[in-house]
Amino acid sequence: MRPYSKESRQKIIDTYLEGQESIRQIAQRFKVSKSFVQKLLKQYQQTGTVVPKPRRGGRLPKLNPKQINLVAELVEQNNEATLQELCDMIESNTGVKVSRSTMSRIVRKLK
Repeated sequence: MRPYSKESRQKIIDTYLEGQESIRQIAQRFKVSKSFVQKLLKQYQQTGTVVPKPRRGGRLPKLNPKQINLVAELVEQNNEATLQELCDMIESNTGVKVSRSTMSRIVRKLK
């Protein structure tokens, strides 16, 4: 889900600063949750900005770029190898065990 635009966030803050409406009314007016308005106000009070925070995280890749290059080399050398065989080769070369589905995604990215 994409973050609300900076302009939308600023409108919410401006409306609150006018002092005419409660947080609940502002949330209903802009069709956002009450907790979003509260978090936005807290962010504005602490930082003075309404810019969306950067997205965090997700899982780290199973293989680093060097190991992915090794997969590319193995695919080139063993063009007829199955996904399971590629998984086994990577495990024997790097010590990292990957599933067939992970290998499939890696090979698909490499084209």
